Amino acid sequence: MFTPIPTLLIALLTLLPRPALSYTTLSPSSLSRIPSGGSDFDPTTGALLAPLLIPRVPGTPGSAAARRHFVDFFASRLPRWTVATHNSTATTPATGATLVSFTNVILRRDPPWAAPGDVARLTLVAHYDTLYRPEGFVGAVDSAASCALLMHVARSVDAALTRRWEAIGEGDGLGGEEVGVQILLLDGEEAWESWTEEDSLYGSRALAEEWDIVRHEGVSVFETPLKAISLFVLLDLLGAADPSVSSYFENTHWAYQKLSRAERRLREQGLLESKPKTGRFLPDEERHSFSRGYVLDDHVPFLQRGVDVLHVIPTPFPAVWHTMEDDGAHLDVPTLRDWARIMTVFVAEWMDLGDYLEPAPGDGQEEYRERDEL
Repeated sequence: MFTPIPTLLIALLTLLPRPALSYTTLSPSSLSRIPSGGSDFDPTTGALLAPLLIPRVPGTPGSAAARRHFVDFFASRLPRWTVATHNSTATTPATGATLVSFTNVILRRDPPWAAPGDVARLTLVAHYDTLYRPEGFVGAVDSAASCALLMHVARSVDAALTRRWEAIGEGDGLGGEEVGVQILLLDGEEAWESWTEEDSLYGSRALAEEWDIVRHEGVSVFETPLKAISLFVLLDLLGAADPSVSSYFENTHWAYQKLSRAERRLREQGLLESKPKTGRFLPDEERHSFSRGYVLDDHVPFLQRGVDVLHVIPTPFPAVWHTMEDDGAHLDVPTLRDWARIMTVFVAEWMDLGDYLEPAPGDGQEEYRERDEL
């Protein structure tokens, strides 16, 4: 997959910190309306997660089945989202001269009146491919769980986005700027033999290169799709118990703090299920010093082109990383449901949805509240 922490790539970070265009903290009552996902994250029967727990090597039937799962979910449950794919081909060390197809899935919800080049997009990202070897590897934490989590987040904020945009009307974007949400499910993150600049990040490299070149039509606010990314939030290796996610980039520490504070407030209200040994998934809320290293992952081609990145990945990596034990049986479902709530709060606050949230039917919250009262 990518280089572990002891051999971090040293990076010169030249971008200055900057705040979000608008970020409205949810009230305690709004926090209580954030859904958990309930049984949708069950590894055996969960509607979001279970279909992804198969090998998903690029160019194989398993990869195509995962894409169908994404597309069918959005088409049937979230029809207001646009669905597109980005295709590329490349040779790999494992396949020789044979070209392998890589297909990124792009899901987008913009204000209905806004032109594509006029929307700043919060961009939520995970990869859906799995290792070529060992054969049969299903990559539950790496990264089926993150993909299912993002599907849940999209469903959780969809109705609130509709209500907000109907209420504010055309031309009243956040902070004077139109703001949307974009989900990238990327293919080809994993190395086919061993991690190098050429043997890794196939889908993200191709997409970042194209989005840096393509120009929006007319006098758009944003010249390219790349420049329209307000924050690139990459989720990886989530779903194991006791994660500890550091703040990796000083220029986006403000965004990490928003995410960390969301977790803290949810825990203070008793709205999270897990009880991590470290107390928090995101412990660096008050951090004041930073190294200049980062973990190699799908954000790198975007970071190198000046995109602001928040990398949500635990260190050390889960013990099951790149082993056959990275399967559904080794996921910690309460931890995954907690990540779903934390990420939904982050997106809801970014999009100023506090006044527009309603509980999702059948989200399982009643079950957890009854259990906690016993």
